[in-house]
Amino acid sequence: METVQLKSIKNAAMSLPEKERAQLAHDLVASLDGSADMSVIEAWDAEICRRINEIESGNAELLDASEAISLARARIKA
Repeated sequence: METVQLKSIKNAAMSLPEKERAQLAHDLVASLDGSADMSVIEAWDAEICRRINEIESGNAELLDASEAISLARARIKA
C-alpha cells in the first residue's frame, strides 16, 4: 500500500521530463546496490565509449536481434 508521501513523490517524478526520470530511476536503483566500485564504473564507461566509437566509425558489425539470438544459441549448442 502506498503512503501519501510515496504517492506525492511518485506524482512529482512522473511530471519530470523523460531524461530526468531516467536519471532518477538510475539513481534509485543504484542506491539499492550499495556502494559502487569506481574502477568498475570507469571500465564500463570506457567500454561503452569504445563500442559507440566503433559503431559511429562503421567498424562494428551490427546485427538485428533475431540474428544475434540465433548466433548466441548456436554458440551455446557448440
